[in-house]
Amino acid sequence: MTDTKTLVQNFDFHGEALDSIFATYKELREKCPVGHSDKYGGFWFLTKSDDIFKVEQDPETYSVRPTMLVPPVADFPMIPIDTDPPELTEYRRILLPLFTPQSLAKMEGPVRDVARDLAKKFVESDSTDATAMFARALPTIFFSRLAGFPEKDWPKFDAWVDDILYERTKDPKRAKAAEKAVVDYFENLIAAYKGRTTQEANTGTIIDYLLEAKVNGKPLTKDELLSYCYLMFLGGLDTTAWAIRASLWYLAQDLKAQRYLREHPEAVPTAAEEFLRTMSPVQAMGRTCKVDTTIRGQKIKAGERVVLLFGAGNRDPEVYDNPEEIQIDRQDNKHLAFGAGHHRCLGSNLGRRELVIALEEFLKIVPEFTLGDLSEKWHGVGRLTLNIKK
Repeated sequence: MTDTKTLVQNFDFHGEALDSIFATYKELREKCPVGHSDKYGGFWFLTKSDDIFKVEQDPETYSVRPTMLVPPVADFPMIPIDTDPPELTEYRRILLPLFTPQSLAKMEGPVRDVARDLAKKFVESDSTDATAMFARALPTIFFSRLAGFPEKDWPKFDAWVDDILYERTKDPKRAKAAEKAVVDYFENLIAAYKGRTTQEANTGTIIDYLLEAKVNGKPLTKDELLSYCYLMFLGGLDTTAWAIRASLWYLAQDLKAQRYLREHPEAVPTAAEEFLRTMSPVQAMGRTCKVDTTIRGQKIKAGERVVLLFGAGNRDPEVYDNPEEIQIDRQDNKHLAFGAGHHRCLGSNLGRRELVIALEEFLKIVPEFTLGDLSEKWHGVGRLTLNIKK
């Protein structure tokens, strides 16, 4: 058994470490709720919900710069998540009109149409991979249309996302090559948008909003446009896919829960919140301490990195009863899956709605299913083999 000191010093939250991460979180919360890992150049980590929430609310002490992601996924700050207030507010304001209740209501039909079509194709096909045919396909199709990414380019996207997000801890050169490919792609796409005729312009996509936006009275620079597009690409295509896949992975093993949601579709939104709490696509985000401070007796110096372990906070027994248990009817579920405070995920309401619709349509159309390969893990966007009851 690994001793606590070694566990803390070698703590990681990427790759194979995620296979047993919840047991690791539990041990750390109990024995070392604030610790220092030597991974990725060294960082402090917080496991308690209250500590995480306080840091999220305190941009004066904790900055998101140089980046919220540990290790980084880009050589440049990603707008808006890698900016602090008040600059953050100006950048977030650009896309707020897309995520109002009225705008989201208009998106409901198109999302449901895509989900329904994909679920039917999955049932009718010979494939058993629900990730490729449904969990990844849904956000790729819908968000790409919303963002303004041409359909002919969609086949490239999954490989780029995988290389940037999942290879950066194993093969940094491969991740960097994918990063460059994505930046080059958006540089060309933005140029094409700017070259449109008046009749072709203003189609209401995310890229249109960015091209028309002004921050402090000035249009976004080329670097700002590329940065914003890069972040929207990664966030829009990966996190929702992860959430859908993880939810189906769980339901494939808990037939009682699966049958209940089929019989009570009105319970799907509540269940979705529990899946987000317990299997969040964003397990952690980073900060940089701006001044010397102390958390639970641990002295953190200015300039040191601090990682907020949302996944650990979401299972904090001081906040949730039976926190390790997935209860699809759990009420008052104020989790940290989308972060909190100033940097709460800009597209959280869209992502939440996509997840709910995906589960509703999949359960409505796909017959009872079980997990076809027990070696497949809860996390990521890898293959999900489902056996459908005939």
